[in-house]
Amino acid sequence: MSTAPTPPPPELPPAMQPAPGLPRWGLLALFTAAFTAVMTELLPAGLLPRMSEDLRVTQGRVGFLVTGYAAASFLAAIPLTTALRGLPRRPVLVGVLLGFALCNTVTALSSSYALTFGARLLAGATGGLLWAMLAGYAARMVPAERRGQAMAIVLAGITVALCAGIPAGTALAAALGWRVAFASLAVLSVVLVAWVLLKVPRFPGEPAAERPPLRRIATLPGIRSVLLVTLFLLLGHQTMYTYMSPLAERAGIGNAGPVLLVFGVATVAGIWTVGVLVDRHLRPALLTALALIAAATLLIGLLGQAPAALIVAAAVWGAAFGGAPTLLQTALVDISGPAHADVATALQATVYNIGIAAGSLTGGIVLEGAGVGDLPWTALPLIAAALATTWAARRIGHRDRRIKGGPESARSQPSPLLHLCARDLASEHDGPPQ
Repeated sequence: MSTAPTPPPPELPPAMQPAPGLPRWGLLALFTAAFTAVMTELLPAGLLPRMSEDLRVTQGRVGFLVTGYAAASFLAAIPLTTALRGLPRRPVLVGVLLGFALCNTVTALSSSYALTFGARLLAGATGGLLWAMLAGYAARMVPAERRGQAMAIVLAGITVALCAGIPAGTALAAALGWRVAFASLAVLSVVLVAWVLLKVPRFPGEPAAERPPLRRIATLPGIRSVLLVTLFLLLGHQTMYTYMSPLAERAGIGNAGPVLLVFGVATVAGIWTVGVLVDRHLRPALLTALALIAAATLLIGLLGQAPAALIVAAAVWGAAFGGAPTLLQTALVDISGPAHADVATALQATVYNIGIAAGSLTGGIVLEGAGVGDLPWTALPLIAAALATTWAARRIGHRDRRIKGGPESARSQPSPLLHLCARDLASEHDGPPQ
């Protein structure tokens, strides 16, 4: 008896087809490293009462465990990256993961607040080095035309940690105790070491003769524009995002939970969309994302007292912001070239943390002074400045430049602070680089 042949499955559109030769298991290992770093940094924020009781300190001092981590990450990213850039990359990555394992083990076992705080400082320094490495590592694992997709996969670990990891860690701590949650992160780090050794390729460090000084990389045409866009975006974003609770209260929603849930789910959609678009349409995608964030901010300013308007704005804002870090890091690596990506992304990580700290401070001052209604009007000019800088800086995301690779041979001289991006913009107004 014969049977009818099974029809072939429908063919996916080209943008959704698997990339030939994309090292998925290696990229997923880096994705898990990003996930682990975010979990290590932010998990104490969900465990304040339990950790406060066991460590015999106030909840505010437990909150300082997150602050200390962020400060150490900010201070260590550039010095550690500069000091270790000549070493082979995979041993450095393994050392970072073992550092997370050690710090989380100490946190899980410690009954001393001082010892726990010291472990958090070491974890923060380790995290600063990791964030400087991840984008460059992913970029070197794939062809130039697949860099954006590779970085989108890796940086999705941040979103998964925020949307699912932190709630899951908090639930685990509620069921089995907060120490089990940190011990689980330590075990994950050790497993990840084996995963990296099996699936992540080796790459050499930068030879001393080919290692340009930090200042030269920082002044490559286009680098400063990307850093300035990053700064403006994070300043505006954090001015509002940190104070989502009073924004939700003003809209009559009550607590910020529903708004944050909508924002978090939307970031997943944003990252997926960027993963499809980043390698072919980086510049239009970044301009669109910044324009949507500005539109959402304007909507909150005009109609934010209505619950439906705030929810819609949060969805648009989350979808647009979710892919923005991938777009900016891809643009930065395209300009610097994968060989110098660690240093370039260390600079960006520092600017990123400055934006987070200064934006939160700015929002707090506005909230205490003018009130919650002025938060979006404070953030909107900053987002608009990020959009205008991107529009003017044609080197950001230009397709021809991306395929040719970064300008390793480019030379530049330092410029005064007041003209931070003047040379970038002046050269780019003459037309796209040839």
